[in-house]
Amino acid sequence: MASDRRNKKKLVGIVTSDKMDKTVVVKVDTLVQHPVYKKYIKRSMKYKAHDEENQCAAGDKVLITEARPLSRDKRWRVSQVLEKTL
Repeated sequence: MASDRRNKKKLVGIVTSDKMDKTVVVKVDTLVQHPVYKKYIKRSMKYKAHDEENQCAAGDKVLITEARPLSRDKRWRVSQVLEKTL
């Protein structure tokens, strides 16, 4: 049964907001190649992620993992804090 489940996506980003209870906003930057000019462009997306212990602060580098829908906007969980800011 465990082998039938799909692999969940993992993304690395920076926490931009921690003002909500048990929720953080994570900004993830990706490089996308332009289809015609072949130049790499930086694109960024913001994801709301579940932070159970309220351990993340703004500026922290975190690893988020795809999850089932937790609320209207939350579809991700903070799985690991990679770097803490002072």
